[in-house]
Amino acid sequence: MDHHSRAAAAAGLLPVLVALLLLLASPADAHNVTHILAQFPEFSTFNHYLTITHLAAEINRRETITVCAVDNAAMNDLLAKHLSIYAIKNVLSLHVLLDYFGAKKLHQITDGTALAATMYQATGSAPGTAGFVNITDMKGGKVGLGAEDSGKLDSTYVKSLKEIPYNISVIQISKILSSPDAEAPAPGPAEMNLTTIMSTHGCKVFADTLSGTEAEKTYESNLDGGLTVFCPGDEAFKNFLPKYKNLTAAGKNSLLLYHAFPLYESMSMLRSNNGPMNTLATDGKSKYDFTVQNDGEDVTLQNKVVTVKITGTIIDQEPLTIYSIDKVLLPSELFKADLAPAPAPAPPKSTKKKAKGKHASPPAPGAAADSPRIRPRVTWRTKRRIRRTTAAAGSVAEHGFCRWLQGCGWGSRCFFEGLLSLSSPLLSSFFFFFFFWDFE
Repeated sequence: MDHHSRAAAAAGLLPVLVALLLLLASPADAHNVTHILAQFPEFSTFNHYLTITHLAAEINRRETITVCAVDNAAMNDLLAKHLSIYAIKNVLSLHVLLDYFGAKKLHQITDGTALAATMYQATGSAPGTAGFVNITDMKGGKVGLGAEDSGKLDSTYVKSLKEIPYNISVIQISKILSSPDAEAPAPGPAEMNLTTIMSTHGCKVFADTLSGTEAEKTYESNLDGGLTVFCPGDEAFKNFLPKYKNLTAAGKNSLLLYHAFPLYESMSMLRSNNGPMNTLATDGKSKYDFTVQNDGEDVTLQNKVVTVKITGTIIDQEPLTIYSIDKVLLPSELFKADLAPAPAPAPPKSTKKKAKGKHASPPAPGAAADSPRIRPRVTWRTKRRIRRTTAAAGSVAEHGFCRWLQGCGWGSRCFFEGLLSLSSPLLSSFFFFFFFWDFE
């Protein structure tokens, strides 16, 4: 094969390489249950209530999930019960299974029956097994579904609306899953006792400190319009109490207000709203804000003094959300001078003149520990070793890829020499980056 033939073969395989690189680089497609259901007008009411209860955002955030949708007629049966929006959210949460059930899996259930946890169970509001759904493969090809606490299979599988295997499955069921516990009256915001909720979920010290203060009244006055609270765990706030007691009355009030802001923010909303956030302590003169920052699945709250991590969700029931955090939020307006390290004293100026031709004394052995870490320079010997390692890695990768192509019956060595000339720089660049990063 001459030079032109090899070049033509390499050029013909270039689109394959590009496609493989794009496939490896692109992330998995995210699902959107609202967009999926919007393709079916007969599910518009169900879709609407997923949105206004903020369940849609939670569904979109999760993976390996099944949504049991009902049509508009079935939703009308639910709405005829005149439940509060909070109770409707509980009922619809029961229709979101925390596992993937496509049409095939529904008809191949091990032992013919399965018990699936739901989003209602995940809220922590479901007593006992009320947050589970019984799925049974019945005779005649039917699949029955029912809330575990109802003791009956009052709905059946109708059809699959959308399946993204092992990510999300949206199916239609015949009727609303009836559940006495999910349909029970849920307390509205005015009926919620904030300190009781926090005390029973690992934040008793913070709740006791908040109780009976002006800050608690401010919390309660913002409940109807939306409130998000960040509650330090008992150990964290207990260790902080000595510093808290040293604050002025105004400082104590500001610190408590700094742990909340007057908006409802679910976890999915926090993850999509990186940036500065005002708090209940914010006023015209003092900012009292912090920055919401996402790092993968973790959400942190940061200012110049401290970085705090959200460790869990205590309650998420619009218009109220309470999160547990691992540290106390310390506003820089109160703790900047208190916690910032004092600058090291400048060394006294020597009154003696340096002798000519003599060098300054080397630093004391302990000085290196206090100085900032300096990255070592990459010497010419290291660079030479990187180049040799990169060349060797590229050669090994070329040889292995060559043997693979021959094993697939893609022709002689000459057929893919051109391809190797294209793949080698990519492979070599990868190994160079890897080793260079390791040395730096």
